[in-house]
Amino acid sequence: MTLDEKVGQMVQVDMPALHDKADVQTYFLGSMLSGGDSDPSDNHSQTWSQAVNEYQAWALKTRLKIPLLYGIDAVHGHNNIDGAVIFPHNIGLGATHNPKLVEKAARVTAEEVAGTGIHWAFAPCIAVAQDIRWGRTYESFSDDPDLVSLLGVAQMRGFQTPLAGGFTVLACPKHFLGDGGTKRGVDQGNTVCDEATMRKMYLAPYRAVVAEGAKSIMVSYSSWNGSKMHGNRHLLTDVLKGELGFKGFLISDWAAIDQLTPSAPSYKKDIEISINAGLDMVMIPYGPDKKNNYVEFINDLKELVATERVPQARVDDAVRRILRVKMEIGLFEHPNAAPGLLSKIGSKKHREVARQCVRESLVVLKNEHNVLPLSKKIKNLAVIGKAADDMGRQCGGWTVCWQGKSGTVTHGGTTLLSAIKKTVSSGTKVTYSADGENLVGADAVVVVVGELPYAEKKGDRRELSLEETDAALIAKAKAVGVPVVTIIYSGRPLVLGNALDQSTALVAAWLPGTEGAGMADVLFGDCKPTGKLPRPWPASNEELNSADFAPNGAKPLFPSGFGLTFDSGTKH
Repeated sequence: MTLDEKVGQMVQVDMPALHDKADVQTYFLGSMLSGGDSDPSDNHSQTWSQAVNEYQAWALKTRLKIPLLYGIDAVHGHNNIDGAVIFPHNIGLGATHNPKLVEKAARVTAEEVAGTGIHWAFAPCIAVAQDIRWGRTYESFSDDPDLVSLLGVAQMRGFQTPLAGGFTVLACPKHFLGDGGTKRGVDQGNTVCDEATMRKMYLAPYRAVVAEGAKSIMVSYSSWNGSKMHGNRHLLTDVLKGELGFKGFLISDWAAIDQLTPSAPSYKKDIEISINAGLDMVMIPYGPDKKNNYVEFINDLKELVATERVPQARVDDAVRRILRVKMEIGLFEHPNAAPGLLSKIGSKKHREVARQCVRESLVVLKNEHNVLPLSKKIKNLAVIGKAADDMGRQCGGWTVCWQGKSGTVTHGGTTLLSAIKKTVSSGTKVTYSADGENLVGADAVVVVVGELPYAEKKGDRRELSLEETDAALIAKAKAVGVPVVTIIYSGRPLVLGNALDQSTALVAAWLPGTEGAGMADVLFGDCKPTGKLPRPWPASNEELNSADFAPNGAKPLFPSGFGLTFDSGTKH
């Protein structure tokens, strides 16, 4: 291979950043991605398949015909695609404590990803989130490294087991290392701890996935004791590649190497530091019309090799790792969309798996007087709260768009309100209002509240109290004097205040995704709740400064592992 061909393999370009489709051939690009908002204008699965296959065709025109490795953030289903099945976010899957189900869900996602011709999913996230004020907490299965390891391995296996016909979706455990431990839960922040703690708490899941066959790993934006992870040769090369024996390749996060020289910004120096530290492929979201773009990267890296500031051997090692993985996943034999899988995107069979995930993820925190399950023959049921009929809030962030949004963000699936109407008897009158104006004559009230959609950075919060409007809605329902069943959509435990006392029953539904019918299955007794908290639930905002919610001897409102059954009202 020429140096141009080698350097091209180390580049990953975001779809909108590509100046010209022919640049895939011109610069021998090894990878492309679609970030959180990088979609074709027509966000249909068929359009995605055609677009990815077209980029692949340009790669196959190069001298060596090395296929393009296309990546996407399929973190809870093939979530960029309108109409795909959206699963509960990882915190909900953590509540299932069910590795076989988590693997099955990842298998469904792999089929939908493969249907659009994409070979690489940037998942699982195996962060061991400690401070729930972090806006990415919902991407973490648990605060327990053992549970994260168990479910992370299961999710990776679900992705990487070859599909029918030999098509394989490459998993990408992320973000190495310590992203869940940043001080005060600040995104891209600083994890302050000694190496023994880093290894015990945050390295453990990576040890597990590497032993299971991880082939790509994404590096974290975060720092460790003030040192950016993208420049940490000790952890990237000595520990991960050396001690753990990782044979795959390391991919940067979105423009993350740009942060390596903050005091005197130098993109060339950023490249030098990160590649020498052990980074193999760089994610570049900018085109030639902006600084720090893929053409600039290519020219700078070639110059760094020519001046021996980046050894040729380091480039050769990076490219060898990338090509080995491309060969191992069968990319050369199956470069295009998997035949027959396009029609499975959003299929009934796939939705049934997501529905099961929803059922098993629900955690019943309170069930006074055994009000749950509700009777399907209840005469008058009032459902209140904007979230009850809002698919966007039900799915959360990373759903079609990066930060997510309220409303009909995707097509297919069922909101909770729609599911309730389909579940109750023909003689039941279900009334709905967003603001609780339909409570007269109700025999019970279902209140659906929780967080608005968000993703990284914008999801960081200083305190986690339930919104005042949500608390007022619960209080309004309580004043009627009938049973109040509160459902909370959230990417982390929220400080409940008076809401717990004012609710007859309270269910943590996390961010359940498109299959609201799974919630109705539990609320009306077709399935018993089995979900258990994957992390402690704090009683107050003051307790959030402590990872174990125990300053001055304080205890969490609910401990990790808590969850009620319908049989006895006791935890299982």
